[in-house]
Amino acid sequence: MDQHDAILSRLLTLHPKKIDLSLGRTERLLEALGRPDLRLPPTIHVAGTNGKGSTIAFLRAMLEAAGKRVHVYTSPHLIRFNERIRLGAEGGGKLVDDERLNAILERCEEANGGQPITFFEVTTAAAFSLFADNPADWLLLETGLGGRYDSTNVIKNPKATIITSVSLDHMEFLGDTVEKIAFEKAGIFKRGAPAIIGFQSEAAEKVLEREARRVGAPLSVAGQDFHVREENGRLVFEDERGLLDLPLPRLPGRHQHQNAANAIAALRAVAPEIPTSAIEAGLTRAEWPARLQRLLRGHIVDAAPAGAEVWLDGGHNEDGGRVLAEAMAEFHDRSPRPLALICGAQTTKDVRALLKHFAGLAREVVAVPVEGEHKSWPPEEVATLAKAEGIPSTAAANSVEEALQILSARAFDQPPRVLIAGSLYLAAAVLSANGSQIE
Repeated sequence: MDQHDAILSRLLTLHPKKIDLSLGRTERLLEALGRPDLRLPPTIHVAGTNGKGSTIAFLRAMLEAAGKRVHVYTSPHLIRFNERIRLGAEGGGKLVDDERLNAILERCEEANGGQPITFFEVTTAAAFSLFADNPADWLLLETGLGGRYDSTNVIKNPKATIITSVSLDHMEFLGDTVEKIAFEKAGIFKRGAPAIIGFQSEAAEKVLEREARRVGAPLSVAGQDFHVREENGRLVFEDERGLLDLPLPRLPGRHQHQNAANAIAALRAVAPEIPTSAIEAGLTRAEWPARLQRLLRGHIVDAAPAGAEVWLDGGHNEDGGRVLAEAMAEFHDRSPRPLALICGAQTTKDVRALLKHFAGLAREVVAVPVEGEHKSWPPEEVATLAKAEGIPSTAAANSVEEALQILSARAFDQPPRVLIAGSLYLAAAVLSANGSQIE
């Protein structure tokens, strides 16, 4: 076990609940650390249900292409905790190294003095300390859960806020309607800081616009103040400043056009000096693992049916299922192959809502467990739900490797397209088993 893994394990025991939304404990620890939150670079704060990480990936790539040093805070991590904290540097940021991570976690543990605090709260304070002590031009800050009472929301003066697509997820913490969830996300809006509202359902948009006006945040709303469309194999972005004719994003799937548009709209609001050439470069360079990621080599790819395409996505809610199914349908139109879905999900997720979008699209579903601390849907139940949604062939397996063996034994008329989805924790396990690295 690495030194920081041992510290993180100790920190996990400091609060009986994994999630307890509040700002008080974070503020107490930040005070003990000398208020690093008041020494952060200009910050773009991002909340939403789906698309936060991808929007941040586009922002980082665009800002770095313009020569900026960019700190980034995201969660959860997939393989190593270090992925959550990226420190900006000339020529491109780097994930925090073990030595600096160990030192700051020890300092936070000492400053906290054994008082109750959640894992996310103490690690957010650690990240803020690192960001404050290392100079950078920008900080891209992703909320963990919700917004209003998320630890990251201790920041008082962001340069801009972005709310990506809001849909039903984490309902036990944020409320059981899209309106309630949108209200919690809107808690990151601050007076005077431009609020970029990404593409939303009508119900979510109404709440977000109302809350932005209430706090006095200048609004930029997708579909009203900015627009994006694909035209002749190009991405066309348009707002009151004019039209940008851009390359299509490197990240696949039409939903990424919307995430890219969120990023562009934010930069046009707070960093108009960023040249179009940097926006173009950012679109073609952005990377975000386990979001419609094609696995090209590794143990998992070797175990797949000969000649198969293997795709991985952490999508785990209904909206995630919808955009994934749309992307797979688009892939099929361009290059037809039979689609096989390997699916595993936590019991806190509505796996049936995700699966329903694959009816008429997936030839087969093989259900697998999600290993680790999170309670997993039994594969047999997921297979039954898939059948109930009209997916003809279903099976259950004990692991992704076993699922791939089942698919390898099938007589497909041509090599299949295999999509592994349903949980970020499943995606993390697959990347790890595949021998993939995240830099």
